[in-house]
Amino acid sequence: MNSLNNVGAKKEIEAEIRRQIEAIKRGSVELIKEDELFEKLSYSVSNNIPLKIKAGFDPTSPDIHLGHTVLLNKLRTFQEFGHTVYFIIGDFTAMIGDPTGKSETRKPLSKEDVLKNSKDYKEQAFKILKPEKTKILFNSWWLSNLKLDEFIKVSSNYTVRRMLEKDDFEKRFQDNRPIAMHEFIYPLLQGFDSLFLEADIEIGGNDQKFNLIVGRELMKSFGLTSQAIMTMPLLEGLDGKNKMSKSLGNHIGVSDEPNEMYGKIMSISDDMMLKYYELLSYISNEELTELKLELDKGLNPIIAKKRLAREIVERYHGKLLAGNAQKYFEDKYQRKVNPEDITTIELNSEEYMKFINNGGGEWNFNNIPSSLMPSEIIVKFLADINAVSSKGEAKRLIKQGAVKIYFETENKNIGESKVDAETYPIPRSINEFTIKVGKKKIYKIKSRS
Repeated sequence: MNSLNNVGAKKEIEAEIRRQIEAIKRGSVELIKEDELFEKLSYSVSNNIPLKIKAGFDPTSPDIHLGHTVLLNKLRTFQEFGHTVYFIIGDFTAMIGDPTGKSETRKPLSKEDVLKNSKDYKEQAFKILKPEKTKILFNSWWLSNLKLDEFIKVSSNYTVRRMLEKDDFEKRFQDNRPIAMHEFIYPLLQGFDSLFLEADIEIGGNDQKFNLIVGRELMKSFGLTSQAIMTMPLLEGLDGKNKMSKSLGNHIGVSDEPNEMYGKIMSISDDMMLKYYELLSYISNEELTELKLELDKGLNPIIAKKRLAREIVERYHGKLLAGNAQKYFEDKYQRKVNPEDITTIELNSEEYMKFINNGGGEWNFNNIPSSLMPSEIIVKFLADINAVSSKGEAKRLIKQGAVKIYFETENKNIGESKVDAETYPIPRSINEFTIKVGKKKIYKIKSRS
């Protein structure tokens, strides 16, 4: 019986490890090495001991954008499985400057710049990470106390030849462009962070692979179990081509206003939307697979993009403001009215239903019914809400096709009904709609419950 129990327990542990690996690998570029990660997770699950998950962030800018959150979201995934995140603010290394992706020596930041930029990092990071499972550390705490003989011992484990294998250094060396000595030091200090913390796993962008490997190899040189490393793709910005960057103006900041954030997400291409879902959304792998199937079957990409935009805005600004941002977008870009110009009118339920019943019918988006509407009812309604100066003006605008009604259909599309002298279809199931009268007058009609 004990033997059967042991077999069952082993299968449960393996199933849990596979479940974690599947979630952890989502969207990743490379994992070095999966068998090592399996072994680390096996020890963690069997002994109920959380792994140390390390990621470093140099405070080169005071604001975090959605490109930075790719790593934060992956760290959050580890936290969901009970692991501890070591969020390293590279205040010391930022004063050296990461040479990754640079065609020339980068000017180091001053201590004042670093402190100013790192001020809001903690608050912004906790919009994603769980505080109780996060340790925020500044690498100056140990690197500023590193003695010269200790650093020489660390650097003796890496050769100039190995350093020149780094793409940026190799290209600059071949082109006879200068490489400053402090640029060689940067990867060693980042590697020392892993050595000092004895990290189990380090995560970084795929442009950071060389630096992550340095940490892995330094740990091995000092007789420690090497960290596994995982690289994540660099998220393209709004232009769909370049890495998201504030300097390129193609970024979506986590501190952007809700309406601005929602609108920016809606502006990405349909192809990019799925990558954003994979890297930024919290929906499960199963839900993501189902979404892809729905899109293949003809789901309007705008509907899927709205779900993504609302989820992300809600994460940083709350449910209420996310809902308001969606309405703002629909009004301005789908109903083509300026939300600032809208006048809201609330009717009691009896008045509201009277208007709907006179002009409406059961709504079928694919087969809009022509519901007869005596012209004097819509004319009187426009006059009653002061949308027109007279019934004569109302009749003239209707005849010109200048009176339109907008509302959200059951499948979340924006329905449009152009009022004529006899008809206008409105679904009875809605509790608000928008009337546009002429070019500038816009009224949101709501039922007061």
